[in-house]
Amino acid sequence: MASVDECRQALQELAARLDRNAETVRERIDLDRTLACRITDLDTAFHGRISGGRLVELTDGDDPKAKIALSTSSDDLLALVRGDLDVTGAVASRRVSIKANPFDLMKLRKLL
Repeated sequence: MASVDECRQALQELAARLDRNAETVRERIDLDRTLACRITDLDTAFHGRISGGRLVELTDGDDPKAKIALSTSSDDLLALVRGDLDVTGAVASRRVSIKANPFDLMKLRKLL
């Protein structure tokens, strides 16, 4: 099981990667939504905002009103960020749960 600090670092790495790619995806993806990432085995959460192809305002704590909510284990979060776990396969196998409207899911898939 990964630690809270490892999960926080993984999300910061994802934010940095999205930031580097923001210029190329901004014109293709119009997505401005709040995001909550719930780590089920650590009983913790992080939240932020996806805006302009970037993950911004990332902080500790849950956002129950988030428009996009991702739930997963700490190890699966790290595997997702590293690219060792495919998002589509993880959702299909129920290792990851993403709650969002269908249009946001399509945009999110293109972003990741």
